[in-house]
Amino acid sequence: MIAAALWGIDGIVLRPSLYNLPVPLVVFVEHGLAFLLMLPFLLVEFKELKKLKMGDWGAYLWIAVFGGAIGTMAITKALFYVNFINLSIVILLQKIQPLFAILLAWLVLKERLPKKFFIWAALALLGSYFVTFGINLPNLSTGEKTIAAALFSLLAAFAFGSSTVFSKRALQKVNFRIGTYLRFGMTSLIMLLIVLGTGNIGNFSQITNHQLLTFFIIVFSTGGVAIFLYYHGLKFVTASVSTICELSFPLTAIILEYLLRGNLLSWAQWLGAILLGYSIYQVSKLREGREGGGIPAHQPVLFADRQATDRTGWRNAEPETRI
Repeated sequence: MIAAALWGIDGIVLRPSLYNLPVPLVVFVEHGLAFLLMLPFLLVEFKELKKLKMGDWGAYLWIAVFGGAIGTMAITKALFYVNFINLSIVILLQKIQPLFAILLAWLVLKERLPKKFFIWAALALLGSYFVTFGINLPNLSTGEKTIAAALFSLLAAFAFGSSTVFSKRALQKVNFRIGTYLRFGMTSLIMLLIVLGTGNIGNFSQITNHQLLTFFIIVFSTGGVAIFLYYHGLKFVTASVSTICELSFPLTAIILEYLLRGNLLSWAQWLGAILLGYSIYQVSKLREGREGGGIPAHQPVLFADRQATDRTGWRNAEPETRI
Protein backbone atom coordinates (compact mmCIF):
# COMPACT_ATOMS: atom_id res chain seq x y z
CA MET A 1 0.00 0.00 0.00
CA ILE A 2 2.89 2.36 0.78
CA ALA A 3 4.48 1.57 -2.60
CA ALA A 4 1.21 2.29 -4.42
CA ALA A 5 0.85 5.55 -2.50
CA LEU A 6 4.34 6.56 -3.64
CA TRP A 7 3.39 5.79 -7.25
CA GLY A 8 0.43 8.14 -6.78
CA ILE A 9 2.82 10.89 -5.70
CA ASP A 10 4.96 10.18 -8.77
CA GLY A 11 2.12 10.70 -11.22
CA ILE A 12 0.81 13.91 -9.66
CA VAL A 13 3.83 15.66 -8.16
CA LEU A 14 7.01 14.50 -9.92
CA ARG A 15 6.35 13.27 -13.46
CA PRO A 16 4.58 16.43 -14.77
CA SER A 17 7.90 18.30 -14.80
CA LEU A 18 9.24 15.78 -17.37
CA TYR A 19 6.47 16.54 -19.86
CA ASN A 20 8.71 17.96 -22.61
CA LEU A 21 10.98 14.88 -22.78
CA PRO A 22 10.37 11.82 -25.02
CA VAL A 23 8.60 9.07 -23.06
CA PRO A 24 11.20 6.33 -23.82
CA LEU A 25 13.97 8.64 -22.59
CA VAL A 26 12.09 9.35 -19.34
CA VAL A 27 11.63 5.64 -18.61
CA PHE A 28 15.23 4.83 -19.54
CA VAL A 29 16.78 7.53 -17.35
CA GLU A 30 14.69 6.74 -14.27
CA HIS A 31 15.50 3.01 -14.51
CA GLY A 32 19.12 3.50 -15.57
CA LEU A 33 19.97 5.85 -12.71
CA ALA A 34 18.35 3.52 -10.19
CA PHE A 35 20.23 0.49 -11.52
CA LEU A 36 23.61 2.26 -11.45
CA LEU A 37 23.07 2.96 -7.75
CA MET A 38 21.96 -0.65 -7.15
CA LEU A 39 24.79 -2.27 -9.13
CA PRO A 40 27.36 -2.44 -6.26
CA PHE A 41 24.77 -4.19 -4.07
CA LEU A 42 23.92 -6.64 -6.86
CA LEU A 43 27.61 -7.55 -7.18
CA VAL A 44 27.73 -8.33 -3.44
CA GLU A 45 24.81 -10.77 -3.81
CA PHE A 46 25.71 -11.96 -7.32
CA LYS A 47 25.97 -15.60 -6.23
CA GLU A 48 22.22 -15.58 -5.55
CA LEU A 49 21.63 -15.53 -9.31
CA LYS A 50 22.74 -19.16 -9.48
CA LYS A 51 19.42 -20.12 -7.89
CA LEU A 52 17.49 -18.93 -10.93
CA LYS A 53 16.43 -21.39 -13.64
CA MET A 54 15.19 -20.74 -17.16
CA GLY A 55 11.59 -20.26 -16.01
CA ASP A 56 12.70 -17.72 -13.40
CA TRP A 57 14.61 -15.69 -15.99
CA GLY A 58 11.53 -15.82 -18.21
CA ALA A 59 9.46 -14.32 -15.41
CA TYR A 60 11.99 -11.49 -14.96
CA LEU A 61 12.00 -10.87 -18.70
CA TRP A 62 8.20 -10.52 -18.63
CA ILE A 63 8.46 -8.09 -15.68
CA ALA A 64 11.08 -6.00 -17.47
CA VAL A 65 9.18 -5.88 -20.77
CA PHE A 66 5.68 -5.28 -19.37
CA GLY A 67 6.02 -3.91 -15.84
CA GLY A 68 9.15 -1.90 -16.51
CA ALA A 69 9.15 -0.85 -20.18
CA ILE A 70 5.66 -1.10 -21.71
CA GLY A 71 3.65 -0.37 -18.56
CA THR A 72 5.68 2.66 -17.50
CA MET A 73 5.79 4.10 -21.02
CA ALA A 74 2.05 3.54 -21.47
CA ILE A 75 0.97 5.21 -18.22
CA THR A 76 3.43 8.08 -18.76
CA LYS A 77 2.10 8.62 -22.28
CA ALA A 78 -1.49 8.54 -21.04
CA LEU A 79 -0.71 11.17 -18.38
CA PHE A 80 1.08 13.30 -20.97
CA TYR A 81 -1.98 13.12 -23.25
CA VAL A 82 -4.30 14.50 -20.55
CA ASN A 83 -1.67 17.03 -19.38
CA PHE A 84 -1.81 15.68 -15.79
CA ILE A 85 -4.99 17.73 -15.29
CA ASN A 86 -8.00 15.62 -16.27
CA LEU A 87 -7.00 12.23 -14.92
CA SER A 88 -10.48 10.64 -15.03
CA ILE A 89 -9.91 8.33 -17.99
CA VAL A 90 -6.44 7.29 -16.80
CA ILE A 91 -7.47 6.47 -13.22
CA LEU A 92 -10.74 4.83 -14.29
CA LEU A 93 -9.06 2.34 -16.61
CA GLN A 94 -6.27 1.70 -14.10
CA LYS A 95 -8.99 0.20 -11.87
CA ILE A 96 -9.21 -2.68 -14.34
CA GLN A 97 -5.68 -3.73 -13.32
CA PRO A 98 -6.83 -6.00 -10.43
CA LEU A 99 -9.06 -7.93 -12.82
CA PHE A 100 -6.08 -8.78 -15.02
CA ALA A 101 -3.93 -9.64 -12.00
CA ILE A 102 -6.50 -11.86 -10.28
CA LEU A 103 -7.25 -13.76 -13.50
CA LEU A 104 -3.55 -14.32 -14.23
CA ALA A 105 -2.85 -15.26 -10.60
CA TRP A 106 -5.45 -18.00 -10.98
CA LEU A 107 -4.07 -19.16 -14.34
CA VAL A 108 -0.31 -18.82 -13.72
CA LEU A 109 0.16 -19.17 -9.95
CA LYS A 110 -2.86 -21.42 -9.32
CA GLU A 111 -3.97 -19.16 -6.49
CA ARG A 112 -7.26 -20.41 -5.09
CA LEU A 113 -9.07 -17.59 -3.41
CA PRO A 114 -11.63 -17.68 -0.57
CA LYS A 115 -15.13 -16.54 -1.43
CA LYS A 116 -14.84 -13.54 0.87
CA PHE A 117 -11.97 -12.24 -1.25
CA PHE A 118 -14.25 -11.46 -4.20
CA ILE A 119 -16.72 -9.63 -1.95
CA TRP A 120 -14.07 -7.38 -0.42
CA ALA A 121 -12.30 -6.94 -3.77
CA ALA A 122 -15.54 -5.73 -5.36
CA LEU A 123 -16.14 -3.32 -2.46
CA ALA A 124 -12.55 -2.04 -2.78
CA LEU A 125 -13.11 -1.33 -6.48
CA LEU A 126 -16.38 0.42 -5.66
CA GLY A 127 -14.69 2.44 -2.91
CA SER A 128 -11.85 3.50 -5.22
CA TYR A 129 -14.43 4.67 -7.78
CA PHE A 130 -16.20 6.86 -5.21
CA VAL A 131 -12.85 8.19 -3.97
CA THR A 132 -11.97 9.30 -7.49
CA PHE A 133 -15.31 10.45 -8.89
CA GLY A 134 -17.77 10.71 -5.99
CA ILE A 135 -21.31 10.17 -7.22
CA ASN A 136 -20.51 11.72 -10.59
CA LEU A 137 -19.78 10.00 -13.88
CA PRO A 138 -16.18 10.18 -15.16
CA ASN A 139 -15.43 13.28 -17.19
CA LEU A 140 -14.02 12.00 -20.45
CA SER A 141 -13.89 15.38 -22.20
CA THR A 142 -10.12 15.51 -22.48
CA GLY A 143 -10.06 16.56 -26.10
CA GLU A 144 -9.09 14.68 -29.23
CA LYS A 145 -6.48 12.59 -27.40
CA THR A 146 -9.02 10.93 -25.08
CA ILE A 147 -9.15 7.67 -27.05
CA ALA A 148 -5.35 7.45 -27.22
CA ALA A 149 -5.07 8.09 -23.46
CA ALA A 150 -7.72 5.41 -22.82
CA LEU A 151 -5.88 2.83 -24.93
CA PHE A 152 -2.55 3.57 -23.25
CA SER A 153 -4.21 3.35 -19.82
CA LEU A 154 -5.75 0.00 -20.69
CA LEU A 155 -2.38 -1.28 -21.91
CA ALA A 156 -0.76 -0.08 -18.67
CA ALA A 157 -3.43 -1.81 -16.60
CA PHE A 158 -2.70 -5.15 -18.29
CA ALA A 159 1.07 -4.63 -18.14
CA PHE A 160 1.13 -3.78 -14.42
CA GLY A 161 -1.46 -6.42 -13.53
CA SER A 162 0.51 -9.17 -15.27
CA SER A 163 3.75 -7.84 -13.77
CA THR A 164 2.32 -8.30 -10.28
CA VAL A 165 1.69 -11.98 -11.01
CA PHE A 166 5.06 -12.67 -12.63
CA SER A 167 6.83 -10.72 -9.87
CA LYS A 168 5.31 -13.13 -7.35
CA ARG A 169 6.57 -16.01 -9.51
CA ALA A 170 10.03 -14.46 -9.88
CA LEU A 171 10.52 -13.96 -6.13
CA GLN A 172 10.09 -17.63 -5.26
CA LYS A 173 13.83 -18.45 -5.15
CA VAL A 174 15.54 -15.13 -4.36
CA ASN A 175 15.10 -12.27 -1.90
CA PHE A 176 13.28 -9.05 -2.71
CA ARG A 177 16.55 -7.16 -3.14
CA ILE A 178 17.71 -9.41 -6.00
CA GLY A 179 14.25 -9.11 -7.53
CA THR A 180 14.51 -5.31 -7.49
CA TYR A 181 18.04 -5.29 -8.94
CA LEU A 182 17.04 -7.57 -11.82
CA ARG A 183 13.86 -5.66 -12.58
CA PHE A 184 15.72 -2.38 -12.95
CA GLY A 185 18.75 -3.88 -14.68
CA MET A 186 16.81 -5.75 -17.37
CA THR A 187 14.39 -2.86 -17.88
CA SER A 188 17.33 -0.46 -18.31
CA LEU A 189 18.81 -2.70 -21.02
CA ILE A 190 15.49 -2.99 -22.86
CA MET A 191 14.86 0.77 -22.66
CA LEU A 192 18.40 1.49 -23.90
CA LEU A 193 17.63 -0.52 -27.04
CA ILE A 194 14.32 1.32 -27.47
CA VAL A 195 15.94 4.74 -26.98
CA LEU A 196 18.63 3.89 -29.53
CA GLY A 197 16.07 2.49 -31.96
CA THR A 198 13.79 5.54 -31.74
CA GLY A 199 16.63 8.03 -32.01
CA ASN A 200 15.83 9.61 -28.63
CA ILE A 201 19.41 9.18 -27.43
CA GLY A 202 20.16 12.66 -28.78
CA ASN A 203 17.55 14.24 -26.50
CA PHE A 204 19.75 13.86 -23.43
CA SER A 205 20.84 17.47 -23.94
CA GLN A 206 17.24 18.59 -23.33
CA ILE A 207 17.31 17.40 -19.70
CA THR A 208 17.51 20.45 -17.44
CA ASN A 209 19.13 20.54 -13.99
CA HIS A 210 15.67 20.68 -12.42
CA GLN A 211 14.57 17.59 -14.35
CA LEU A 212 17.77 15.76 -13.40
CA LEU A 213 16.99 16.52 -9.75
CA THR A 214 13.46 15.19 -10.33
CA PHE A 215 14.90 11.93 -11.70
CA PHE A 216 17.03 11.49 -8.58
CA ILE A 217 14.02 12.18 -6.35
CA ILE A 218 12.08 9.52 -8.28
CA VAL A 219 14.93 7.02 -7.81
CA PHE A 220 14.99 7.54 -4.03
CA SER A 221 11.23 7.62 -3.53
CA THR A 222 8.68 6.53 -6.12
CA GLY A 223 11.11 4.45 -8.21
CA GLY A 224 13.72 2.21 -6.61
CA VAL A 225 12.59 2.62 -3.00
CA ALA A 226 8.94 1.98 -3.90
CA ILE A 227 9.82 -1.26 -5.73
CA PHE A 228 11.96 -2.39 -2.78
CA LEU A 229 8.96 -1.94 -0.49
CA TYR A 230 6.60 -3.53 -2.99
CA TYR A 231 8.72 -6.63 -3.54
CA HIS A 232 9.31 -7.01 0.19
CA GLY A 233 5.56 -7.06 0.75
CA LEU A 234 4.95 -9.36 -2.21
CA LYS A 235 7.08 -12.05 -0.54
CA PHE A 236 4.40 -12.37 2.16
CA VAL A 237 1.07 -11.92 0.37
CA THR A 238 -0.52 -13.41 -2.73
CA ALA A 239 -0.54 -11.55 -6.03
CA SER A 240 -4.33 -11.23 -5.75
CA VAL A 241 -4.13 -9.50 -2.38
CA SER A 242 -1.29 -7.30 -3.57
CA THR A 243 -3.22 -5.95 -6.57
CA ILE A 244 -6.14 -4.92 -4.30
CA CYS A 245 -3.74 -3.16 -1.94
CA GLU A 246 -2.47 -1.16 -4.92
CA LEU A 247 -5.85 0.60 -5.04
CA SER A 248 -4.45 2.94 -2.39
CA PHE A 249 -3.18 4.90 -5.41
CA PRO A 250 -6.47 6.79 -6.09
CA LEU A 251 -6.77 7.60 -2.38
CA THR A 252 -3.32 9.19 -2.51
CA ALA A 253 -4.29 11.10 -5.65
CA ILE A 254 -7.34 12.64 -3.98
CA ILE A 255 -5.41 13.63 -0.85
CA LEU A 256 -2.76 15.31 -2.99
CA GLU A 257 -5.47 17.03 -4.99
CA TYR A 258 -6.65 18.62 -1.75
CA LEU A 259 -3.19 19.49 -0.43
CA LEU A 260 -1.89 20.95 -3.72
CA ARG A 261 -5.03 22.47 -5.23
CA GLY A 262 -7.37 22.90 -2.30
CA ASN A 263 -10.10 20.66 -3.72
CA LEU A 264 -12.05 19.30 -0.76
CA LEU A 265 -13.37 15.75 -0.62
CA SER A 266 -17.11 15.40 -1.02
CA TRP A 267 -19.15 13.26 1.35
CA ALA A 268 -19.21 10.51 -1.31
CA GLN A 269 -15.42 10.59 -1.60
CA TRP A 270 -15.04 10.34 2.17
CA LEU A 271 -17.43 7.38 2.14
CA GLY A 272 -15.42 5.80 -0.67
CA ALA A 273 -12.16 6.36 1.21
CA ILE A 274 -13.53 4.60 4.30
CA LEU A 275 -14.93 1.74 2.21
CA LEU A 276 -11.67 1.39 0.27
CA GLY A 277 -9.47 1.41 3.37
CA TYR A 278 -11.64 -1.09 5.26
CA SER A 279 -11.92 -3.42 2.24
CA ILE A 280 -8.15 -3.44 1.75
CA TYR A 281 -7.73 -4.19 5.46
CA GLN A 282 -10.11 -7.15 5.18
CA VAL A 283 -8.39 -8.46 2.03
CA SER A 284 -4.98 -8.23 3.72
CA LYS A 285 -6.25 -10.51 6.51
CA LEU A 286 -7.18 -13.29 4.09
CA ARG A 287 -4.82 -16.12 3.23
CA GLU A 288 -4.71 -18.28 0.15
CA GLY A 289 -6.56 -21.49 0.86
CA ARG A 290 -9.13 -20.46 3.43
CA GLU A 291 -12.57 -21.52 2.21
CA GLY A 292 -10.91 -22.41 -1.08
CA GLY A 293 -9.05 -25.64 -0.36
CA GLY A 294 -5.54 -24.33 -0.98
CA ILE A 295 -2.55 -24.39 1.33
CA PRO A 296 -1.95 -21.07 3.10
CA ALA A 297 1.45 -19.42 2.80
CA HIS A 298 3.80 -19.82 5.76
CA GLN A 299 1.43 -22.28 7.51
CA PRO A 300 3.28 -25.12 9.33
CA VAL A 301 2.50 -28.64 8.18
CA LEU A 302 1.27 -30.58 11.20
CA PHE A 303 0.02 -33.87 9.79
CA ALA A 304 0.94 -36.19 6.94
CA ASP A 305 -2.64 -37.01 5.95
CA ARG A 306 -3.54 -34.96 2.88
CA GLN A 307 -7.18 -34.74 3.96
CA ALA A 308 -6.45 -33.86 7.57
CA THR A 309 -6.99 -30.36 8.85
CA ASP A 310 -5.71 -28.68 11.97
CA ARG A 311 -7.92 -27.04 14.56
CA THR A 312 -7.88 -23.72 12.68
CA GLY A 313 -9.57 -25.34 9.69
CA TRP A 314 -6.60 -25.14 7.32
CA ARG A 315 -5.98 -28.03 4.95
CA ASN A 316 -2.61 -29.69 5.36
CA ALA A 317 -0.12 -30.69 2.73
CA GLU A 318 1.04 -34.00 1.30
CA PRO A 319 3.49 -36.19 3.29
CA GLU A 320 6.53 -35.19 1.28
CA THR A 321 5.96 -31.47 1.87
CA ARG A 322 8.81 -29.91 3.81
CA ILE A 323 8.11 -29.10 7.45
